Amino acid sequence: MEKTKVSIVKGPKKPNAKEIETIVRKAIELVGGLDDVKSGDIVLIKPNICAPVAVGNATVTNPDVVRAIANMVREKGARAIIGESSGVMDDTESCIRATGYDKLRTEGYEVIDLKGKKTVTIKVPIPKGKVLKAVTLPKIVLDAKLIISVPVIKTHGGEKVTLALKNMKGVLPDAIKKKFHTVYGVGQGVVDLLTVVRPGLAVVDGILAQEGLGPVLGTPVEMGLIIASKDPVAADAVTSTVIGFDPKEVRIIDGASKAGIGTADLKKIEVVGTPIKEVQRRFKRVEEAVEETIPFPEGLQVLIDEKACTGCRGGVMGAIWDLKMQNSLDKLAGWTIVAGLTKKVPKADKAKLMLVGACTAKYKKLGIFIKGCPPWPGDVTSVLTGESKEKISLPKPGIG
Repeated sequence: MEKTKVSIVKGPKKPNAKEIETIVRKAIELVGGLDDVKSGDIVLIKPNICAPVAVGNATVTNPDVVRAIANMVREKGARAIIGESSGVMDDTESCIRATGYDKLRTEGYEVIDLKGKKTVTIKVPIPKGKVLKAVTLPKIVLDAKLIISVPVIKTHGGEKVTLALKNMKGVLPDAIKKKFHTVYGVGQGVVDLLTVVRPGLAVVDGILAQEGLGPVLGTPVEMGLIIASKDPVAADAVTSTVIGFDPKEVRIIDGASKAGIGTADLKKIEVVGTPIKEVQRRFKRVEEAVEETIPFPEGLQVLIDEKACTGCRGGVMGAIWDLKMQNSLDKLAGWTIVAGLTKKVPKADKAKLMLVGACTAKYKKLGIFIKGCPPWPGDVTSVLTGESKEKISLPKPGIG
């Protein structure tokens, strides 16, 4: 039985755009190239442009990687569309400007906002879905002959890692993204989604990766890698192995493999190019980074339910990180911060119990409630620093 191919290509240190294009082309060619792409086809290139941050901190896919893929698509006479829908807290166009993707536009590349006002959407049934029976998707996603998922390697607070499979959550409208956390569960929700919008090619950007407090606040790691496969599950399995995670511990990878979307069994995968052992580096996990980089003051409890979305996680951790940068972590002493779909709130002084995000609204009389879905980190910080905000609901005397 023929094995699934996954390529790993190692480039030079701090590669420039031309060098990145060389290793991207090699990685794709090693797994069969774009032979299935024909003149006139629509090819959707889906990077990760989740937040309005510079490329240098490895939160977003490097535009040079995406440009190289678009060039290969154009050489086939096909239409290369770079499409993204940013995180629910952010505006996609702002993210495109902040991350350098607007430069691609000036160079003549087609970069579109998948949640823009002019986006035409279609409701699509998911016959094999376990938790998701139908989903609304942009028509351009469904029109694409080939979808290429182009994530950046990052650790993730909720899903261990975020790679080619989870990257596809970015084609969804914001309202559905939220439900992936609060209703469906990200793991199974993404697996169900992949049964109707499976990428035919994954090109993983490991030029500059992110470990620790991913997917936004982590530490950049220079890897100089591009990992590619026509099986996105295999691409994620190999990538997670490279950075020290067992594919079976990542719910989306394991679930997608069991659903027959691809293979995560390394025994059934042929790695071509550079061997895994030559590029392996154990990445610091989110929970390890929290303990090492943010010394919690005495009495601080941060209780984030496993179903909490990235917005709530980011709101809480972003605020704590801001206080760290201001040398003001002492303001957290004695606080209990709760976020996500928690079933029980611990007993605490209501003047120092913070309930963050819409999912905690039913407990808002017990403490200080931060509105929002997702909440804004600044609102969390403003409570901790004693400032007043309209989005903050203070506890009423006598209610507990």
